[in-house]
Amino acid sequence: MKSSVSKGSAWAILALSAALASTALGPTASAAAPRDAGEGTATATTARQRACPVVYFDLGETLVHTADDGSTTYQPGAAAYLRALRARGIPVGLITNVPSSWGSTDAERAARLRQEVDATWQGSAPFAWKDFGDRVLTPRTEAERKPAPALWQRAKAGSGHCRVVYQAETAEEVTVASSLGFVPYQVGRPHRPAFLPVGLVELLGRAPA
Repeated sequence: MKSSVSKGSAWAILALSAALASTALGPTASAAAPRDAGEGTATATTARQRACPVVYFDLGETLVHTADDGSTTYQPGAAAYLRALRARGIPVGLITNVPSSWGSTDAERAARLRQEVDATWQGSAPFAWKDFGDRVLTPRTEAERKPAPALWQRAKAGSGHCRVVYQAETAEEVTVASSLGFVPYQVGRPHRPAFLPVGLVELLGRAPA
């Protein structure tokens, strides 16, 4: 990370460090543990009303893995993590590079992306496309491809007053996202949770921006 980390990024890093120090962070999948039905409904409703934060991801090698034979599956822990966010009503989105020639709109390019992934999918459960709704942002031109800032800028503009989180496997992408006001998290690093823990994501929605 560059030294010029945004205020939101610094808050997330400090919170994560404190949580790790107090051993409050268990496996990410534990966030999806069953709860009382009434409690879960109330929590999800509150989160939806607040609609904050919004968690964006890169796709390849962040949420899904493409094997040497071309087959595609979830990255370890990704399916459980998405379920945990869904249970708490936290919106998610994708910021991913695809050829701009795949369509004239995000919806068209997202549909082609889904076709490409589904055609090679080998997981026991299908990828959770419905979770992302219309929050699948793709380059309109080749000049908008990451690490150009355009896709992150569009995501932030479309998220209103909400905090925005970005999770990816590459340091370059999380650094650019941080510089644009996202709370960044680099996934897949040793000795750290696979993804930004759901409890901390929820705290970001209550912390001052």
